[in-house]
Amino acid sequence: MHLFLFSMVVVVYTLAMASNAAMVLLIWADARLHTPMYFLLSQLSLLDIFFTSVTVPKMIAGFLFGWISISFGGCGAQMFFFMFLGATECILLALMAYDRYVAICNPLRYPVLMSRRTCLLLVAASWLGGSLNSSIQTALTLQFPYCGSRKIAHFFCEVPSLLRLACADTAIYELVLFVTGVVVLLVPIAFITTSYALILAAVLQMYSAEGRWKALATCSSHLAVVNLFYGPLIYTYMLPASYHSPGQDDVVSVFYTVFTPMLNPVIYSLRNKEVTGAMKKVIGKCGVTAILGSGGGKVGMEGSSGPT
Repeated sequence: MHLFLFSMVVVVYTLAMASNAAMVLLIWADARLHTPMYFLLSQLSLLDIFFTSVTVPKMIAGFLFGWISISFGGCGAQMFFFMFLGATECILLALMAYDRYVAICNPLRYPVLMSRRTCLLLVAASWLGGSLNSSIQTALTLQFPYCGSRKIAHFFCEVPSLLRLACADTAIYELVLFVTGVVVLLVPIAFITTSYALILAAVLQMYSAEGRWKALATCSSHLAVVNLFYGPLIYTYMLPASYHSPGQDDVVSVFYTVFTPMLNPVIYSLRNKEVTGAMKKVIGKCGVTAILGSGGGKVGMEGSSGPT
């Protein structure tokens, strides 16, 4: 069973890393994708690479070698980076909804409202917000005494799983955790919902059916990613602990730490003609280069054998 789980996780992790890295390189290499929307998408792929790498390599080592222990400092570091990257991605997904709102509802002002400087500031704000959230939660979680069992009923150090081991009353902190969950999860969700309500109102006023379909198609990929990412996080951090068991937490956590980072670039590449077009162009260039390289070697050999 361990070897089966090891093989499955390795395959999914490899696909997630390869697909997200390919998305970043593709956006960087193709000049047609140098737009605010694809800049934010490249940031999402970078976050997914780091986010899944915080927990999955340790899980793979546990399956393969049985290394299931972790130091207290390592546990704190894993928890910090997990919450840091997760909160940053929550904020970034909300900013991507704002980008779609501006593109559809204010297309003439789009170059001004989503300039490169503005995009950099928005991305920096998302990273800063994620680091602030994780710093507070990690510091508060690690200050509890852990004097009893040191066995975490989880495959990585996550706040709810650690709180079950604390030898102190954590009721107040759980309230603080709920409030931060509202800020980090529900506020971006409210922002996304408002943006898409305004987008829907603008789309319904369009006279062209083709224009309505094109506008909705540009938003469908983002909505799919939002549902995949926010749903499990709300289940884990917003519902009271009595509503879910450690086994259920494991399954949900595996979904948004392993499978979602793999699915995000697939969703954006399959449902986006510009991305698929750029991908075909790069593949075509690689194929032509390979053919020319092999042909060049053959010509060189014939030329060198002629005089002999």
